Amino acid sequence: MTDYIKKLSREDLLKLAEVYAKNWLAHDGSWFLAAEETFDMETAMDLDTKSWARFAEVEARRIKKEFDLPEEGGLKALAKAFEYRLYAAINKQQVEWEDENTLIFKMIDCRVQSARNRKGFPLFPCKSVGIVEFTTFAKTIDSRIKTEVISCPPDEVKDFYCGWKFVLEESGEE
Repeated sequence: MTDYIKKLSREDLLKLAEVYAKNWLAHDGSWFLAAEETFDMETAMDLDTKSWARFAEVEARRIKKEFDLPEEGGLKALAKAFEYRLYAAINKQQVEWEDENTLIFKMIDCRVQSARNRKGFPLFPCKSVGIVEFTTFAKTIDSRIKTEVISCPPDEVKDFYCGWKFVLEESGEE
């Protein structure tokens, strides 16, 4: 980390975190559009899925390390890890506990989908990519976690853009 960043005020660090997250998302979208223009939608989706699988694993590993999350920390570790994802800086998300072995994660406001709505574009059909991304992220946090999609575009949007159910496969202490 540069000395300049280390000297920033808390307010400026928070702004910088938001700018970094927005820039990361803009890069992801730019990359996808370039892949779609060069190839086609199907190939771009395939490449995007592979890219997100790799990124989700790296992101989860780094979060676990930097925030000292336990190796098999269960759903509590996953809920904490969601707070540190890049998404958390720019999207409104919510975690609900169904019971001690079941966690529900909802993306209430998704920057990508909200922007598409404002521009009159159809929702981006991210379900196939999301299944790989969220499954990989959760399994990297704790290999016992099983991921299920509740709803994700192209599914109809209700009071959230996408929803995911995470179940701890082994019963016992988290």
